[in-house]
Amino acid sequence: MCQLLGMNCNVPTDICFSFTGFRRRGGGTDVHRDGWGIGFFEGRGVRLFLDPQPSAHSPVAELVLNYPIHSLNVIAHIRKATSGDICLENTHPFGRELWGRQWLFAHNGHLPDFQPELDGSFVPVGNTDSELILCWLLQSLRQRFGVTPPASEALFSALHELTLQFAGLGISNYLLANGEIMVAHCSTHLSYLIRQAPFGEAHLSDEDVTVDFSNKTTPNDRVAVITTQPLTDNEPWVDMRPGTLWMFQHGEVVAQDDTVPSPYKSMAEMQGHDA
Repeated sequence: MCQLLGMNCNVPTDICFSFTGFRRRGGGTDVHRDGWGIGFFEGRGVRLFLDPQPSAHSPVAELVLNYPIHSLNVIAHIRKATSGDICLENTHPFGRELWGRQWLFAHNGHLPDFQPELDGSFVPVGNTDSELILCWLLQSLRQRFGVTPPASEALFSALHELTLQFAGLGISNYLLANGEIMVAHCSTHLSYLIRQAPFGEAHLSDEDVTVDFSNKTTPNDRVAVITTQPLTDNEPWVDMRPGTLWMFQHGEVVAQDDTVPSPYKSMAEMQGHDA
């Protein structure tokens, strides 16, 4: 299975500490060797770095670590391929424009029986079920709201309704962001952490690195980190319940609702059932 990493903040923040541990799982401390990507929102634009090589050994990943980019919203993904070839066009996160804003989407799961009809307004470049889901979601939002972007509450309600159409068909953990908000769907495994005052030390699980955030923050800073498996071993991570949709804004949870949990606990269980 793939792994996801998201960051949503109330002030522009760099993700170097979290990404240091996360990238190690791409062929270092874990098996997600089939490509990786990370996207940083800057206003209405996005800096997007993609590489079909393992993140633990990628020179592009080294570039990201050595070039601290401050952003309010970041999505990263390391891939263990279950659908689609191992190539650049199938590397997450996937991006599209809607309502004059860039959207990024990263998916951890497998939905072989979800085959929605597309009208041509958003078309996949690669051959993953993940990119198909993004195209269908944005197509459905445009059909529902037309040319006027909805308020965040209406957007969350629509995404909740749409997610219900595929949540019970397989495994569908995902992160979706448009630079203002980040939406996270927990199908099997996702956890989140809110870093805010009083700040303290954090120690990575995948690398012997410790950071004292009290020396790098102000009392008003707030950062939400969302990931498949907790990245640190000394912080109070919250396990999201399978079958829940969450919205983060300004570094905190602003909405949450129930969907449907995956009928499978893991990819191995799903593949055994399919066999």
